[in-house]
Amino acid sequence: MSELFGNEAWWVVILKALLVFVVLVVFTLFNIWFERRVVARMQHRVGPNVWGPFGLLQSLADGVKLALKEEIFPKHAHKVVYFIAPVIATIPAFLAWAVIPFGPEVTIPFTDTVTPLQLTDMPVAVLYILAVTSIGVYGIVLGGWASGSTYSLLGGVRSSAQMISYEVAMGLSLVAVFIYAGSMSTSEIVAAQAEDTWFALPLLPSFIIYMIAMVGETNRAPFDLPEAEGELVGGFHTEYSSLKFALFFLAEYINMVTVSALATTMFLGGWRAPWGISMIDGANEGYWPVLWFLGKTLLFVFLFIWLRGSLPRLRYDQFMKFGWKVLIPVSLAWIVVVCVMRRLIVDGDLDPTKILIVAGVLVAALLVVQFIPERRTPTVEAPEPDAFAGGYPVPPMPGQQPVAPSGAPVASSGEKEA
Repeated sequence: MSELFGNEAWWVVILKALLVFVVLVVFTLFNIWFERRVVARMQHRVGPNVWGPFGLLQSLADGVKLALKEEIFPKHAHKVVYFIAPVIATIPAFLAWAVIPFGPEVTIPFTDTVTPLQLTDMPVAVLYILAVTSIGVYGIVLGGWASGSTYSLLGGVRSSAQMISYEVAMGLSLVAVFIYAGSMSTSEIVAAQAEDTWFALPLLPSFIIYMIAMVGETNRAPFDLPEAEGELVGGFHTEYSSLKFALFFLAEYINMVTVSALATTMFLGGWRAPWGISMIDGANEGYWPVLWFLGKTLLFVFLFIWLRGSLPRLRYDQFMKFGWKVLIPVSLAWIVVVCVMRRLIVDGDLDPTKILIVAGVLVAALLVVQFIPERRTPTVEAPEPDAFAGGYPVPPMPGQQPVAPSGAPVASSGEKEA
């Protein structure tokens, strides 16, 4: 961790904070356009192509439209909480980027000041990210409750249960990274991957679990159950409009970029150049690493978009069962395996190649287990009662023999008289 953190001039801190804010807003506008274009291609459509070159200004036009729409306050809403909820959901999304490293130490143009391309860092930086991003769920829950709508309340309750469940799996998937890197500092985790291979390879199960959990954590398809329009109209933001709805929209896309940036930092070497490019002199120096970092982050954003355009929405009970009964137990078991393998590596009894083989076998076994159907107890269905039994409610047709509820034929009137 650099000694410059906490000892920089005030104007340097303000400048970096402003640049982080601008990058997030511009990246969000680009991601909205990128998602609409990619999904349009997947569905054989054109997508936005009117506002600006290639439709790049479409997101800006939508933002201006949302800001100028009429403000609506539901009659039964708690107005104070209803107004504050979108703000609570948006602010933590920006705060999480305070410890995300964009690059190495550089010199600020037109000055002699050297600063790392990171706002700040701390020994527990990853825990800070998890803590800050978990606050955003309060905005969603309060927004659903304060709207005074049953659909909004159900969406808020769903979101709270979903984010708690998958945040546990996400946190457990990062424990293996802490063990392997020996630190929770984001800059030191990136530095540890410079000495060794990217953690996505030796910690492949953790990487897969994190990618699944990050989709559930951000309420994105196919895990967008808090917004299920087929069940809840629009979920927690059903009663929101104008700028308040735009803030919820902004928070969702920034959270999507945040978990993508965290995945890049934890598993893909952070801002370091990919293999091949990294052998070029100067590839990991200056401002070039910012390009590698944003490119890797965009790959995860594309994964979000690909899933949305490919997979249908899961059933809620299946989704929760998968989180609690599959991801969390597998994460706990994998942590034990990582601890044992790390101890053997330190003692010199195991080489990294064997670790990769073991990780591949574990992932293959996990995938095979998911395709094994569950055993279900066969149920014997009771026979449906005959509506014509005893000639009620309608008499039997000619040639039809009435059947009593016990299953025995009913005697006709002629047979009874005989």
